[in-house]
Amino acid sequence: MALMTQRWLRRIAVAPLAAGLVFATGCATGESGAAPGVTTAPCPNSPHKDRGCLYLGVLSDLADGPFTALGTSMNDGQTAFWHAVNEAGGIGGYDVDTTTYARNTAYDPRKHRVEYTNIEPHVLALAMSFGTAQTVAMLDQLDSDDMVATAATQWSGWNYRSADRNLVLSAGYSYCTEAITGLDWFAEAHYAPRKIAVVGYRGNFGGDYASGAMKWAVANDATIAARVWTGPNGEVGNQDEPVAEVLASAPDLVMLATGPAETAEIVGKLVSAGYTGRFVGSLVTWNSALLRTPAAPALTALYNYLTPVDSWDGDSLGLRNARKATDHEPTNFGYLLGWALSYPMRSVLQRAAAHNDLTRAGLRNAIAKTTADGEGMVAVQQPGAVAPDLSTEWASVFAPDQAGPAGSRTVRVGYQGKTATRLNLHEPCTRL
Repeated sequence: MALMTQRWLRRIAVAPLAAGLVFATGCATGESGAAPGVTTAPCPNSPHKDRGCLYLGVLSDLADGPFTALGTSMNDGQTAFWHAVNEAGGIGGYDVDTTTYARNTAYDPRKHRVEYTNIEPHVLALAMSFGTAQTVAMLDQLDSDDMVATAATQWSGWNYRSADRNLVLSAGYSYCTEAITGLDWFAEAHYAPRKIAVVGYRGNFGGDYASGAMKWAVANDATIAARVWTGPNGEVGNQDEPVAEVLASAPDLVMLATGPAETAEIVGKLVSAGYTGRFVGSLVTWNSALLRTPAAPALTALYNYLTPVDSWDGDSLGLRNARKATDHEPTNFGYLLGWALSYPMRSVLQRAAAHNDLTRAGLRNAIAKTTADGEGMVAVQQPGAVAPDLSTEWASVFAPDQAGPAGSRTVRVGYQGKTATRLNLHEPCTRL
């Protein structure tokens, strides 16, 4: 079967044109002294010459990485979000800039660290840090710098103060509870799986997802027939070995925590080899470009994926605001994810501004005292909480469909399973 090349992924980009939205903002503050990333001068190209500027950094896969399509689309979503905030009055007398110090890391831990060092003196916080392993590896430095960051990943540790050091903001569920919720939904919608194979990237992403699948299996009298570790094709070449391991284990369901290119290859090759079971994928496994690969028929017939955000045609306040911020339908759900992940940072900035403390220490102090509202678009855990309230988490389920938004058809929005809340999870599913 022909492999999907990275060029398919790089073609997916969203260019949102921001429109005026109404957001509540914090009280006006005075100059924040010598705080990095805070200036009395307006943001570059800002029409609001009477405001200062809050510079937030971005470290993401914006080119040449396995998640470029997702990273660029998420960046478009957060850019639209902050433009809307600025149009509605900004934060405490400041506009927010997330473009001046946006850097491509290509999902490479070394580049992530290098680019962080380059932008650190100039930013108040990180609007986005893409990659679980990349962000975890930076925790000591973030801690030393009092650098609050929004995690563009769903590692379960971001929901526990003991793991994220009261530094990392997130929204939605974790990879661990995504797998648990996905299996609950699958058992209701299709059949109760008895033998499950999990194929995931090595590290906290795949490990967290696999841990969730294992916890579900134990709680529901199923078995994990195979737990297969792999990596991006740029590292491992192809997915022949994972495909062989899955076939040998003869599962009735395959759970995927890989990139889109690897998903297409694994699904296509398994189905070509005679596998007749189904597939459930983590949020990052999908990209509408997969509908232009040889794996499209197999994906359309046998694959579903989950996301923690409302669907493009949803009616939540957040979704309506996100739609207003662009003049066209995005080709990648990452636009909505980038928008949704920005809610906690907005709330933290508002609280710090209201207390006249727009400094790094001020933001860090504000985390535990902030309640973030996802406007119905995404479930947001209490920032800085000791542990998450799993009863508030929900997922959207999608199926590939060429006629649908971003190449997908909405199967279910707001789905809540029953297994996660009875597992008594009190720590991250995978540790650092």
